[in-house]
Formats: sequence, C-alpha cells, structure tokens
Amino acid sequence: MRGAVKMKLVVGLGNPGKRYSETRHNLGFKVVNELARRHRIEKEENRFDAIVGHCRMNAEKVLLLKPLTYMNLSGKAVQPLMRFYKIDLQDLVVIYDDMDLPPAALRIRATGGSGGHKGVASIIEMLGCQDFARIRIGIGRPPHGVVEWVLSTPLPEERPDLEAAVNNAADAVESWVKEGLLKAMNRFN
Repeated sequence: MRGAVKMKLVVGLGNPGKRYSETRHNLGFKVVNELARRHRIEKEENRFDAIVGHCRMNAEKVLLLKPLTYMNLSGKAVQPLMRFYKIDLQDLVVIYDDMDLPPAALRIRATGGSGGHKGVASIIEMLGCQDFARIRIGIGRPPHGVVEWVLSTPLPEERPDLEAAVNNAADAVESWVKEGLLKAMNRFN
C-alpha cells in the first residue's frame, strides 16, 4: 500500500473580489499570486470555498490556497482542504497582514495566537490548534478605525515598500519549502 503523498500548503489570507483586491487586508492573496507567477501552476481548481493552485517548488508538491470565504471565515476553507489532502500542521504556512508590525516589516513565527487577526482566529478555531507557521506582513497601526484601515488602499508612498514585502514574503515561502522553517526564520526575521 502506498503512503500519502506529502505536500505543503501555502495559505494567503484576503477577501475575494475586485473591491478588496488592492487593500492592506489582501497582502496574503498578493503573496500567493506572486508565487503562482513564479512557479507554473499545474492545475487550478475551485474547491472547499477556495481557489487552489497545484505547483512544485524545488521538486516539492505545493498547494497555493486563497480562501473565498471572506477573511473572518478563512478556517472553513483551510480545514477541509487539509483533511482532504492529509496535510500535516508542520506543512502549513499562513500569510497575512499584521497591524502590530511596522509597514512592510516581515516576521515568521512557528506558532502563536491570532493577535486579534480574525482570519487567523478562524483557522485556529477550525483546526483546534495554533501550531502552524505564519508569515506576517506589517501594515502599521491605523490613525483611525481598524476596519477602515485594513480595508483601505495603501497610500502611493507606501506601495513600493509593501510590494517589496510581498516579494520578500514569497522568497520566505520558497525558503520554508526548500530549507525548512528554522532556516527561513533565521534568514527573514
């Protein structure tokens, strides 16, 4: 009997639709889009309330996932897909925006709470565990309301740094796939 094929799952958090595509809250989607641009997508499907791209990075099978559930229900897309493909927690990385980091700063963590991020809280709730890797991209603290901030478009002067952060986060995912979490943390934190 053959064993299950091991694969990595890269989840970029965001909200579907043109209205949200350029907002601060969609940086996770932007990283997944960048990875899809860099690596040939062998198959794309709409499954488990998500867009799923199948690709290879460094000969490793990788799924690129963008939940279509809207941010606050992200776990409803992640958990069934992990169960279906029998993906272990150590093979999951979640990428998202973080107000507790300065704009464009990048941090990789092996585990932790949601930090108030509702998309991450949904994943933790659905998985029943918080022991999965995450890559956080800073968007800074808002001068006014939180919802308005995360759902707003970055200012023109912020965009180059955030674009660089998206590229760095994609590099960090590639490092995680190729070299493991610890080396990615040492290189990018």
